[in-house]
Amino acid sequence: AYEKRFPTCPEIPVFLGSEILHESRSDDGAIHIIERSCKLNVDAPRLLKKARVEYVFFIQKNTVNWKERTLRIEAHNETFANRVVVLETCSYSVHPENEEWTCFEQSASLDIKSFFGFESTVEKIAMKQYTSNIKRGKEVIEHYLKELISQGITFIPRWTPPPASGQKDERVQAVGCDADDRPLESGARGTTKEQTGSSCPPAEAVSPDADKLDADYIERYLGQLTPMQESCLIRLRQWLQETHKGKIPKDEHILRFLRARDFNIEKAREMLCQSLSWRKQYQVDYILQSWRPPALLDEYYTGGWHYQDKDGRPLYILRLGQMDTKGLVKALGEESLLRHVLSINEEGQKRCEENTNIFGRPITSWTCLVDLEGLNMRHLWRPGVKALLRIIEVVEDNYPETLGRLLIVRAPRVFPVLWTLVSPFINENTRQKFLIYSGNNYQGPGGLVDYVDKDVIPDFLGGDCMCTVPEGGLVPKSLYQTEEETENSDHIRLWTETIYHSASVLKGAPHEIVVEILEGESVITWDFDILKGDVVFSLFHSKRAPETSHKEAALPSTSAAGDNVQLIDKMWVLGVDYSRVESPLVCREGESIQGSHVTRWPGFYILQWKMHGPLPCSSTSLPRVDDVLASLQVSSHKCKLIYYYEVLASKDFRGSMSSLESCNSGFSQLSGATTSSSQSQSSSHLSR
Repeated sequence: AYEKRFPTCPEIPVFLGSEILHESRSDDGAIHIIERSCKLNVDAPRLLKKARVEYVFFIQKNTVNWKERTLRIEAHNETFANRVVVLETCSYSVHPENEEWTCFEQSASLDIKSFFGFESTVEKIAMKQYTSNIKRGKEVIEHYLKELISQGITFIPRWTPPPASGQKDERVQAVGCDADDRPLESGARGTTKEQTGSSCPPAEAVSPDADKLDADYIERYLGQLTPMQESCLIRLRQWLQETHKGKIPKDEHILRFLRARDFNIEKAREMLCQSLSWRKQYQVDYILQSWRPPALLDEYYTGGWHYQDKDGRPLYILRLGQMDTKGLVKALGEESLLRHVLSINEEGQKRCEENTNIFGRPITSWTCLVDLEGLNMRHLWRPGVKALLRIIEVVEDNYPETLGRLLIVRAPRVFPVLWTLVSPFINENTRQKFLIYSGNNYQGPGGLVDYVDKDVIPDFLGGDCMCTVPEGGLVPKSLYQTEEETENSDHIRLWTETIYHSASVLKGAPHEIVVEILEGESVITWDFDILKGDVVFSLFHSKRAPETSHKEAALPSTSAAGDNVQLIDKMWVLGVDYSRVESPLVCREGESIQGSHVTRWPGFYILQWKMHGPLPCSSTSLPRVDDVLASLQVSSHKCKLIYYYEVLASKDFRGSMSSLESCNSGFSQLSGATTSSSQSQSSSHLSR
């Protein structure tokens, strides 16, 4: 079909004619090469007249390989070759797994060295011509294919090596005739019986399921795909089979990554390979067998599966407004929460496969219904939002295109604030699947009934269906744990760093951390919980960098101190080597403390927690009862705490939502204080 364009082609007006410069065939007749000089009329008369040129000539080399079943076209300009270099390459080949298709690839490059000062104009003309030729070229090849089919030519017999006898010349001539008169694409359309004489090497490396990409399989398990999308899927799967060591993911899984990257094979391959490595490193494939949610999650995690929506997607319900995210993070750690979220995603994929078999059509994603009734400023607590963003990042990278629809109901006034914080970290394709209802707008036409059957709507949303999703509630502070206690040795840690750190405080061995401030006005924020004992919290400033030392002497065992770091040298003198910038704050067992400090000077700021003891009393005063009880309580025990801290630039902190926390702490009250540079200011809040 391509050869019918020569020597002239009325279908391409700018192509005025051609002549053969060289023609050759291989001895076995498998390869046929023709080199032509092509005459073109370019739509740039003034420019060409200025250069005293009427037409443009190109050299084109066409190579037909009947053995490999390919056609390669290479072209370069002859006119103005010393000023402009145009290179173009096109190739036709039989699809490696679907012989009813022909693969076509086209590329071109333009290098303008100099053109009488019209370089920019030449570039625009070349781009315009090339763009129009791409579309026109496809139309022309289809025109000649139809013409050949109308003549009764629908396929070409497979090439076979010529016999050793004197029939060689006759066979070569026959192949040459086919090259001029019959379409290459039709060679890919032969019957199965005719195609058994040869097979593409890539197809031999394909699994037994390679031939399943027929129309029935696609419709049944993958959904509607364009030929280009199906080709991308086959190529990426084949690449995995040739290079990936280990289990090859299912077509549905590969397709999710292709869709997430708009079927850009290179980007999808990079994303998929990173995800496969991640799954192998952290044994995610076995998470449904190995992960058993703690009883605390079963009681306080307000999420669960609940039938399916109208499209057959599994339905997951999350009562986020009733969930104590702060309590769950402090009681379980973000590692357990992430592992639980991953198990939910793995379960979702499993349910999609089950629903595909039940409904007889591809179900590749699920629907999530989020109830925000009860959402308040407590949920906008900064460490919690930070943990949420980290979880979103992991899910986005490894479970793309698994969320079919997100229905958010009873969104309160505070929701826009949370959405502002979270939405930048959510993929644009995912954000387009969000439907948000405020108040009672989810009821009636246009609401949930458009997406979920009425008899499936949960009772707490006005439906008739009993929902078994836990109602949640506040996690008791007595269940808060240190970093070591939340670790599970049975699993490889998904996160090497945790948001909350734990520390032990002993008598004479305070725990201290240092924060280096390079600019005068920054904001140090902290959030900590006293799990055991009473401690005194202080903040100091020093121009000298402290040296780290671990307290081990005078302890029953080296492990008794836990994470205990001391920075203030015993030889340092308060008021000389370092100064106090925060008044001591007594923190009792079970209290949660959030606070901030606006720094005035650069240098090193030291956060200190030390064991609280009774103040020395004079002969005329009696000790307080609380101090006596506290002394008796902690005299032989160490104190435990978990803490989080962060440094923010003053401009980022002032009046922004970066200061959100779990309670009515002094964070938000500080937005006005940061405008003052006359002195350091701070605020702390206790939650009992």
